Amino acid sequence: MLSKLQQLGINADSRYASDDELQFMDTYITSFDSRIDAYQRIKAIEKEIVETVLAKIQISHPNLLSPKGEDMRKKWKQDTLRVLRHSAMTVLLDDPELLRQQFLYWFQTIMHAFGAQEACNVTYLVMQDVVKELLPKDIADFLCPILEINRNFLGSQTKKL
Repeated sequence: MLSKLQQLGINADSRYASDDELQFMDTYITSFDSRIDAYQRIKAIEKEIVETVLAKIQISHPNLLSPKGEDMRKKWKQDTLRVLRHSAMTVLLDDPELLRQQFLYWFQTIMHAFGAQEACNVTYLVMQDVVKELLPKDIADFLCPILEINRNFLGSQTKKL
């Protein structure tokens, strides 16, 4: 939303915006109550989401979070909560571009530096399934596309700059 407003300001410099250019605002306003509800519901069960994802990963990929024998679960939980919180804010603001610009490009660099792409890929793929299990469909429909963006950015083997 904020990125779209900024772009509208640039595009409509010294003229009035057209009805078509303002349509995204109507769409956002219509979905605003649902987005607040989704944000609050994600916030309320964030720890359950992360713990469930961790449990599923430990079953399906038992060595994923212990590269070279080092237990990375605590760090994984911190990072995963951070990404989930940014994702919830993205649901609220309806602004994936802001997520990319202000968080994912930076965090992608860190994940690449630590070679954590496979863990990220698996995490955000599994998280989509967990979200569909734990949250109502309308909320999962808001959140899952954001989780897929996270997976594509953080789980890829090549940087998307």
